[in-house]
Amino acid sequence: MEQAIRQDAPGAKQAEKIAYENNKLHKRLCRLVGQAIGDFNMIEDGDRVMVCLSGGKDSYGLLDILLTLRERAPIHFDIVAVNLDQKQPGFPADVLPDYLTKIGVPFHIENQDTYSIVKRVIPEGKTTCSLCSRLRRGILYRVADELGATKIALGHHRDDIMETFFLNMFFGAKLKGMPPKLQSDDGKHIVIRPLAYVKEADMERFAQVRQFPIIPCNLCGSQENLQRKQIKAMLREWEKKHPGRVENIFASLSTVAPSHLMDAKLFDFAGLKATGVASPEGDIAFDEEPCAPPSAGVIRFAGLDD
Repeated sequence: MEQAIRQDAPGAKQAEKIAYENNKLHKRLCRLVGQAIGDFNMIEDGDRVMVCLSGGKDSYGLLDILLTLRERAPIHFDIVAVNLDQKQPGFPADVLPDYLTKIGVPFHIENQDTYSIVKRVIPEGKTTCSLCSRLRRGILYRVADELGATKIALGHHRDDIMETFFLNMFFGAKLKGMPPKLQSDDGKHIVIRPLAYVKEADMERFAQVRQFPIIPCNLCGSQENLQRKQIKAMLREWEKKHPGRVENIFASLSTVAPSHLMDAKLFDFAGLKATGVASPEGDIAFDEEPCAPPSAGVIRFAGLDD
């Protein structure tokens, strides 16, 4: 008996450690999502938040965290989960309804055969993401109207935001990213991304802890040579070889100086005149070496290094 107890003890300690780390992860995710919601005023009292659930790890995680935060929030808001069944061959239509019924979340499944449209319009081997996204957006906006949703929540995380930034820079010649909050294309809705401060690695681990019933996407998920995947590999290589670089780039998205870029629509370069008054927007910026280590003034988000 004593020998059996000694053998079981290490297993119990390991289980306790795993439970501690899992709880720590959940707390960190809730803190980061709560911070993003507060920083950008994403959710307000009386909102009806439509959480777009794809069946992937990120949207499952988003729903889970929002349910936790709703219990702790000083305001009242409702949550409704929405899935767009795009009629992909082999799509397990029962998985999401079963899961949402089990956890007691109101939901709506929208059935639209966008899969056939994308496959018919986009030549084999070409990227399907653009058309697929446009079709999904239009449908989700309509569903939001029908459900009376005041906010549309998407599961894009920090890595998605960074990848979009570099995709636009490298392939679109634009300094443009994926904002945490924006007005929808039709001007009728507010789209929010509460996972804006969250790392993808944390969402991957959280999905394993929660054992979400993941549903793979056969449209974009199967395209191995997408430009986004190249960017993702680049960012991961940077993070591996130069720890902190990606975090500083992400922080820079919140510290923009239009007067030190080249967009005349954002800053009136043509009308700029000498005033005789010293300005912090002047060439004092060049007193700081761009390649020097980041100063104490660099914006950092609490919990990102946990």
